[in-house]
Amino acid sequence: MANVHLAVALDGTGWHPASWREPDARPAELFTAQYWLDLVREAESGALDFVTIEDALGLQTDRPDGPDERTDHVRGRLDAVLIAARVAPATSHIGLVPTATVTHTEPFHISKAIATLDYVSHGRAGWRVQVSGRAHEAAHFGRRVVGPLDDTQVRELFDEATDYVEVVRRLWDSWEDDAEIRDAATGRFVDRDRLHYIDFAGRHFSVKGPSITPRPPQGQPLVTALAHAEIPYAFVNGSADLAYVTPADADHAREIVAKLNVRHVFADLVVFLDPSARDRLDALDRAAYTSDAAVFSGTAEQLADLVLEWQAAGITGFRLRPGRLPADLRSITRSLVPELRRRGVFREAYEAPTLRALLGLPRPANRYFADRGARVA
Repeated sequence: MANVHLAVALDGTGWHPASWREPDARPAELFTAQYWLDLVREAESGALDFVTIEDALGLQTDRPDGPDERTDHVRGRLDAVLIAARVAPATSHIGLVPTATVTHTEPFHISKAIATLDYVSHGRAGWRVQVSGRAHEAAHFGRRVVGPLDDTQVRELFDEATDYVEVVRRLWDSWEDDAEIRDAATGRFVDRDRLHYIDFAGRHFSVKGPSITPRPPQGQPLVTALAHAEIPYAFVNGSADLAYVTPADADHAREIVAKLNVRHVFADLVVFLDPSARDRLDALDRAAYTSDAAVFSGTAEQLADLVLEWQAAGITGFRLRPGRLPADLRSITRSLVPELRRRGVFREAYEAPTLRALLGLPRPANRYFADRGARVA
């Protein structure tokens, strides 16, 4: 059986809204670099493939239609891309995949931010693409009015996201790999024949290029996205390297995998690796926890059984959402990982220097290498 891939999704003090009230939670440190560095280092100690860092353009809310008035849940967050950039120099192997929303933002900015992250991490950067269909987030920008979502509006959001990712990918390629000469003797720092206009003109964006950041170390940092249904499935098939999906069971996982043509399909799971933790936190919150993803509550051995069952259904990896941070993250690295190693399905140590290589993905060729007609004059 092939090795399974593992990632963790970091969000606040954990995915359960009452997790900040756990004895070992660190809510007072949420807005410090050390808090995030400690979490990522813990994930790296287990040789996990990568971490994702959640983000959004509005305050966290329990309502689908806008902000709520709750004061007993974590509210506020740091910028995910900047967290990743701060953590990168203090880690060595683990992939760093921040969330960056494409709706209301500009692809030129995100392209150079993720390219910069790839440089400071020496090739460990990725990007979790996210769309925004919430009116209160749109109101922060004042560029469009967002109403109740239907299939037409969802399709429009993902059509825009498709153009966005295409612009970012072209900007990453707009410098050839050997564009920088840096020859002090001749006074030539850059070869202008190896910088290219991208000349993208679409319904949503018109971008000339080139980027101001040279081509990232990976060529193309990993592009990932969460997909729940047919429209986002089509988006990830055309635009992403890796999809996160939310199956309910192994049969459902098999159905989803059959619809996707990406190399890696990661199943999202909220995990409580203390069988009593979920009930205890539900009691504190006075509500039963629910999620868009399946929720697992049990032992590391039971979770390993589930991982192998879903892997047999075609899932190549798992993005585990710890219900409690740091408790469930520690259980992943210190209990689940050793159990998977005992079963011969997880690596003993990191085996590649870049995130793409760790996932068995080649470094892509530059699309403009043979097209010198698009050069910058």
